[in-house]
Amino acid sequence: MIAGFGVTPSALAAAPLATQAKIPEIVMAAGTSIITERSPYIVRTSFTLAQSSTIIADWAVKNGIKKVATLTSDYAPGNDALNFFKEHFTAGGGQIVEEVKVPLANPDFAPFLQRMKDAKPDAMFVFVPAGQGGNFMKQYAERGLDKAGIRVIGPGDVMDDDLLNGMGDAALGTVTAHLYSAAHPSAMNKEFVAAYKKAFGSRPGFMAVGGYDGIHLIYEALKKTGGKTDGDALIEAMKGMKWESPRGPISIDPETRDIVQNIYIRKVEKVDGELYNVEFQTFEAVKDSGKTKK
Repeated sequence: MIAGFGVTPSALAAAPLATQAKIPEIVMAAGTSIITERSPYIVRTSFTLAQSSTIIADWAVKNGIKKVATLTSDYAPGNDALNFFKEHFTAGGGQIVEEVKVPLANPDFAPFLQRMKDAKPDAMFVFVPAGQGGNFMKQYAERGLDKAGIRVIGPGDVMDDDLLNGMGDAALGTVTAHLYSAAHPSAMNKEFVAAYKKAFGSRPGFMAVGGYDGIHLIYEALKKTGGKTDGDALIEAMKGMKWESPRGPISIDPETRDIVQNIYIRKVEKVDGELYNVEFQTFEAVKDSGKTKK
């Protein structure tokens, strides 16, 4: 069994190997929709960007955001985020007034942010990898986009929980759609957060919960097969599996082998002196819309 895959390129590169060897590939973080279609041995416990990007698009339309500028990293996940957002936002009557793709390895957002500011949108839709969110928000504030009233919306990667406190007050009010928040109010999540902080000295983010659930999936599948590691038997055991996660109820779609889960609309707020993604709306049992249309 192979597992992990923090980024889409590595998950896609391993897919032919999983097929050839007939062993499960458990994707715990990467979010591009097509991943599970590349091998019948791939199962995902993370998310797809279609799940979060379509929901934040619909939320924006319903909450009076009419003009949006988009800034997305120029690789497969960024393209997924952009395309699914744009399709739903424009279908609801919204207008894209500027569209910028930034190089994946480029930490200098300043010239791109100036284009966002000049376009004078109601909000900007942003997707950058989780590790770049802090640098993005720093430059967003330095360029005065917060003071210009240009809100940030997007999938939750840009407001990753384990980096949020370092972003400063410019992040306050940012609304994102995502699978998980360290502030999720369930008893199970509170226990998970406490255990994670004790072990690692920081709060967990969406990658942590994706990994946690990936290990749960492997363990439960092995229980179902009586410890047998035959790839086909393990995949069959994983299909349709349901369980309660720190993020909420989740399951594996038996047809697509992709994650089905709640997606939460969250707003960055200060709680007891720290920044948190506070959930205020829940969309239940969301499938990957990139596949449901096919």
